[in-house]
Amino acid sequence: MKKKTIFLVFLCLLFINKIEAQVNLSINSEISLITAGPGEELYEKFGHSALRVVDTTLNIDLIYNYGIFDFNAPNFYSNFAKGKMYYLVAKYDFKYFLASYKQDKRWLKQQILNLDLSEKQRVFDYLENNVRKENATYLYDPFFDNCATKLRDILQITFGNNIALNSTNISNNQTLRALMDQEIYWNTWGNFGINIIAGTILDKKRSQLSYTYLPDQLYNTFKYARIKRENVFIPLVEKEQVLLNFTEQATPLKITSPVTVFSIFLIIVLFITFKDLKNNKRSRYLDFIIFFIIGIVGLLLTYLWLFSSHTTAPNNFNILWAFLPNLWMAFSLRKKNVKVGVKKYILLLLFTLGILPFLWFFKIQAFPCAAIPIFLLLFIRYLFLYKYLYSLKKAIHSAHITNNPQ
Repeated sequence: MKKKTIFLVFLCLLFINKIEAQVNLSINSEISLITAGPGEELYEKFGHSALRVVDTTLNIDLIYNYGIFDFNAPNFYSNFAKGKMYYLVAKYDFKYFLASYKQDKRWLKQQILNLDLSEKQRVFDYLENNVRKENATYLYDPFFDNCATKLRDILQITFGNNIALNSTNISNNQTLRALMDQEIYWNTWGNFGINIIAGTILDKKRSQLSYTYLPDQLYNTFKYARIKRENVFIPLVEKEQVLLNFTEQATPLKITSPVTVFSIFLIIVLFITFKDLKNNKRSRYLDFIIFFIIGIVGLLLTYLWLFSSHTTAPNNFNILWAFLPNLWMAFSLRKKNVKVGVKKYILLLLFTLGILPFLWFFKIQAFPCAAIPIFLLLFIRYLFLYKYLYSLKKAIHSAHITNNPQ
């Protein structure tokens, strides 16, 4: 995949650096929305959207693609961690675009837009200005500024009130998280990761135009959209065509899926906790591992919330279970003689864990279903630790009375 990305970046830069001349489209020109089906990689799961410009008179067939990025770009991963994901828009021959999706066996649909020549020219000029080297790069956001939302914005900027994208055929008041869960199977690491790092911004109910961060939702929006012509609104899409007819592959079930992995950990913790309870002891290294890992996750979520530019990271109640102070508490629990006062801290953990079902039930924030074994694991171990420390305190108190009789 990296080789293909690098090739596309090279190809696009080649076009960008060409000397641009004013091109006037002919009456035989067409502008189409191209929608692609999902691919195998996580960043391909949403599908893809692009605009195609065809003019048989001028002998051009170009794709304008707002989804170009390069893994090997300088500081790509550090910029990603900071929430600064730089993408670029570029044009290149449609045959390369088509060949790429044919190779990946992803379906491709085309919606030819019902535009007159002047309207086509306005869209074309906007695209041509966008692909200029000084304008090509933009700050990507997977939910609010991506390859699909850019195309929605182009029509709104170009036509203003003369285009109606809202439709009663598309339901309103869905959340972006719920829509995302429909695209990425819930029991995958991709879905789990996105749901863990995303806060309440994805749980707000929104109108249908916000859904267009998903290419298939943009496809439906264009399908029912209207454009004003001589004071009358007519359909925006003139004709729909299937360019590549591949069947979407169902997400295969893997033995390394989140639920399987977390359930195995849950069983292990249950077994060790049962033995600890039976033998009235505490497995120190188990507690260290649990608290240390949970603390690391909490550190990551706190960093994304407070120090990154990711728009979805703030107000993330996953920090109630991925509790950052656990990172420090892990080293205290590794010691044989743990302070009895830690019992109050464990009680706090049980309290914060108990808040999660209420946040979920009242739809303040939805949590990944794959994380349920983690919640159970933590609840069981915290409850055991509270009981163990309570018994320890009782034993210390009894010993104190025995050694200091009145």
